[in-house]
Amino acid sequence: MEICNAMKGLGGRSGICALMLGLAASVSIAAPTSAPVPTLPYTVKVFAQVPQGLSQPDSIELWNDNVFVGFQNRVAKDGTDGKSSTIVEFGLDGKVKRTFSVPGHNDGLRLVGDDDLWALQNEDANPNLVVIELKTGHQKLYKFPPTPHKGGYDDMVVKNGKVFVTASNPDVSGTGGINTFPALVRVSLAGNTVVVESVLHGNDSATNIATGEVKPLNLLDPDSLTMDPRGNIVLDSQADSELVFIRHPFTSQQEVGLLNITSSVSGPMSATITLDDTAFANNPKAFLLVTDVGNMTDNGVIYRIDSPSFGFEPGVAYSASDTLGLVGTLNLDTGFVTPIVTGFDSARGLLFIAPDGDNDGDDK
Repeated sequence: MEICNAMKGLGGRSGICALMLGLAASVSIAAPTSAPVPTLPYTVKVFAQVPQGLSQPDSIELWNDNVFVGFQNRVAKDGTDGKSSTIVEFGLDGKVKRTFSVPGHNDGLRLVGDDDLWALQNEDANPNLVVIELKTGHQKLYKFPPTPHKGGYDDMVVKNGKVFVTASNPDVSGTGGINTFPALVRVSLAGNTVVVESVLHGNDSATNIATGEVKPLNLLDPDSLTMDPRGNIVLDSQADSELVFIRHPFTSQQEVGLLNITSSVSGPMSATITLDDTAFANNPKAFLLVTDVGNMTDNGVIYRIDSPSFGFEPGVAYSASDTLGLVGTLNLDTGFVTPIVTGFDSARGLLFIAPDGDNDGDDK
């Protein structure tokens, strides 16, 4: 979602929001004059162009040897324009195999079980879920109950067969600017309806990973989700420039950690940035796919990043910054992002793929 949506109800744009908008305008909004620029030893090339009539590639997921990308097609983020997003299935050669239309603005894709692709729409309000049976292509639409935070739902992750979802775009106008609503929920299906259970509230306490300090969160922009190699759910609170790590979610042993995100923007100075997706390298032979959503005059591109010398080090975190148009390594102790490729319009989804299907990290 846009970085300032979460600031609504706070009496206009805050200083932080204004700073974010300035960074976005100066760094990533204008169309790039050249292709993305990698730093050694990384290389970057186009994996797939946007199919005719589509735009804004964002979420990305893998099924067998097929890559699924959600194209948002400039649909309203609350679905009120009645338009549809398109889910495109690509082969590993970047060629289109199938397409699926889903109502609303897609911002979450996740494989659940062996063959069901869950597509989540409308992160600002009026959310819906479409489940696509990939073997048959059959689609089923599910409705959510009214959202307690008056927003939508954004991204998903699966842990031990359970599906967790971010509660996005909370309306904090009546709570003094504090997100007292669920920020992470567990969902299940019953009939044609999505059942929602709270896991983490936006103002729950968390331990700062870098300092050890414990204090309440205030998650104003819950966004992307992933899983780290230790099985922790990683929640990106985008406009807050924070990653939240949830250990043992939805149990009595649940613990929460906070990592503040910074990056080198120019010279030795660091500045706060926003992240979209984070992915953990799973195999030194893998390559990394990046969706670049483009801008108002560019429909976007899907890129491939390789590290050809010794490959990606398994377990290392890589993050995409939508505002700074880069992909970089993420230090999990300090939250510092070091760019490896710059010059994207707005880098969004990340997906590591081992081309031989070997995802156990064994370097043979």
